Amino acid sequence: MRFQVDHGSRTTTTCNDRNRVKRFIVALVVMFCGLTAHAAQAPQPPCGSSSAYPPFAETGAPPNIRVWSSGDLVSPWIPPSCTGWAPADGLLVALAGQFRFDGNGEGLLARFGAISTLQGIHYWSVSDHQWRTLITHASALDSPDLTRQRADFTTAEMKRGRKFYFAQDDNRTSGEVIYRLRVQELTLDRLVVTTENVSPVRKLMLTLAKPGGLQSVHFLERKTPHVWRYYVLARTAEDLTSLLGVTDRSYVNRAVALYRHFIGIPTDRDPPLAP
Repeated sequence: MRFQVDHGSRTTTTCNDRNRVKRFIVALVVMFCGLTAHAAQAPQPPCGSSSAYPPFAETGAPPNIRVWSSGDLVSPWIPPSCTGWAPADGLLVALAGQFRFDGNGEGLLARFGAISTLQGIHYWSVSDHQWRTLITHASALDSPDLTRQRADFTTAEMKRGRKFYFAQDDNRTSGEVIYRLRVQELTLDRLVVTTENVSPVRKLMLTLAKPGGLQSVHFLERKTPHVWRYYVLARTAEDLTSLLGVTDRSYVNRAVALYRHFIGIPTDRDPPLAP
């Protein structure tokens, strides 16, 4: 019996195998590069002339929003200097949208000073599958003291660089938390406001976030005479995330609720962004 060796077929098979290996390696390189680029895409607030990430949504459309945990970034994230933040671990939430508004920066600042209007805003609860009250109580304070409640802040007193205090109680924690609000920038066409907790955030007997564990910075800038851009970047202590079991979708819906409140539309407008 004679066995015939088909060298041509063997050569073709070998070439096919090599091509498959090459394609596999190329695919791995593309996938690795893609994952690296995705992981390296960090939040970028609109500091000066820099472009924002996530980018601003179209006017009237739902805002673009992105959530990062500490492990999502390739290297330790250094906050842009315009945030005023020091490097620290934590969960990051960034939201970017555009809305119509005929007033100026002081008109928008008045919405941040109206602390009492935070009470009763709604968000979509992922766990309960229904609209729920996000902030059950909110009041302005004369100082970081819960007994020093006062009327809402006026734009006349909210000067750049001054510190203002307010307290709020949300539906997932125990007791009121005191926050500090500061106006970093204020012109007719641009407003930058920061907030930070100055008292601990607790749930029953657990401390979920120490003072400074919850931070946010809000950038509002006029794009056209009747359209404004709004970018907010928030940082939350990791303990708050793990102990409360809050999902990314929950953070999305909470951020959207506050965004809707400040741009002046119903906070429980259907549909929820993250059902």
